[in-house]
Amino acid sequence: MRFTSSFILLTFLNVCLVNLSFVLAAANADDLPLNVGIAEKDITPPVGYPLAGYFHERLAEGQLDPLKAKAMVIRQGSQSFAVAFCDLTGIATDLTHAVRLEITQRSDIKPEQIVLCATHSHTAPDYYRDLFLHLSEKVAVPSTDYPAHLIEQISQCILDADRNCRPVEVKIGSADQQAPVSFNRRFVMRDGSVKTWQKLANPQVIRAAGPIDSVLSFCSFQSQSTGEPIGVLSNFALHLDTVGGNRWSADFPYFIEQTLSRTLGKSAHSLFGLGCCGDINHVDPSQSKRNKTEFIGRELGQTLLDNLASASSLEIPRLGHQHDVVALPLRPVTLPQAARSRELMMAAKEGLDVEFFELVRAYKTVVLAQFQNKNYELLKNTAASWGLSHQLSGCGNALPVEVHSICLGPDFALVFLPGEVFVELGLAIKQASPFKQTIVIELANSVETAYLPTQAAFAGGSYEVTNSTTQPGSGEKLVEQALKQLGKLASALQASSDP
Repeated sequence: MRFTSSFILLTFLNVCLVNLSFVLAAANADDLPLNVGIAEKDITPPVGYPLAGYFHERLAEGQLDPLKAKAMVIRQGSQSFAVAFCDLTGIATDLTHAVRLEITQRSDIKPEQIVLCATHSHTAPDYYRDLFLHLSEKVAVPSTDYPAHLIEQISQCILDADRNCRPVEVKIGSADQQAPVSFNRRFVMRDGSVKTWQKLANPQVIRAAGPIDSVLSFCSFQSQSTGEPIGVLSNFALHLDTVGGNRWSADFPYFIEQTLSRTLGKSAHSLFGLGCCGDINHVDPSQSKRNKTEFIGRELGQTLLDNLASASSLEIPRLGHQHDVVALPLRPVTLPQAARSRELMMAAKEGLDVEFFELVRAYKTVVLAQFQNKNYELLKNTAASWGLSHQLSGCGNALPVEVHSICLGPDFALVFLPGEVFVELGLAIKQASPFKQTIVIELANSVETAYLPTQAAFAGGSYEVTNSTTQPGSGEKLVEQALKQLGKLASALQASSDP
């Protein structure tokens, strides 16, 4: 098992600095204001740049609405935490590393205090290969400068948010989303198998294979001096694949933003953190028509507006942060398997008919070979982009990923997980958390796990299992680590409040 030096450094920093700084900050939190700053930047690529989200190339033909990076920086005493929510399909580990380098050179925010999250829009750029080339010393820089632009815009967004920090009042709340906009997309079949993307009209379907999380959670921030709303962070478990087509779009969070701005004003930023929705989408299996993007966004936005007034205030906010690196075992592959998978990928690129699941399996196999053997040649000239990684290539038999948890006092916590996490795992964290309200956000810092199903889902199989790079039990390992972090935060808060 091998780890990159950057992840070893982050683990060391976590042990030596993060836990100690929490105790020191919490001990004096009664005397220290909680400061929050929010900013946003446009990260829309040019027309003609490739879109991500599927297993074939699509080039952007225009724009429906802008793609953005929206950053929030929280400070209290010596503690700080920065998170950027980006209208991207995923966050490459290389992108996280590059942005952290920029931020730490231009501010006092430490690398382990910076988290990047993807909203998972499927009408966002396929930037991974260009980023890999941009960061390579021995490979020619691609003709587009979009990767450099992306790194700079996200970094500047975080720096702007830091400069905007001011004392705030914090309110938290949640509501059950009444209009049906989310559905479990996996189904138990009469032959005992599990299949993704079915309709109830299919006589072989018995029932949905899992639950949904219908709770829309939020956290709002108002200026302490003026009462002006500066931002609302919302969280909901629903795949952002509702638009389709070949034009840039932030998907339904754009309409959440538009709905909020009509009431709160444009100065109140709308931030969206994606809930655990690896097995959730917007397709009602009982209906022939799908919910439209605008309908979903405006329904969620209206639910937020209806519940903001009844949100609970955090009387004495206390910022705490836990961070750990977790080694997730990778699914084993051999180089001969990877070579055969490359042949399938090249055949698909040349227009030959390759069965969809075989293509998904081939893509994953070649990416795994790169992780385990540092073999870039297998991906050369293929349509593959996701998975190319300087930070993770050659990491061995386990993928080092990060889990972050922060609290703003005994009533509220946020958890940040890598990959596309099944809804059952997010629900397990929320239900077992010692905090009154816990928001769980997926696709943070690393997309390279792909899907993180439950162990039971691995037994059932189908698309998400086929498209997972880690072994069964990896999702449960993340749940365990998150709950350990939340327990430490709650214990430190209790210790600081004892006489």
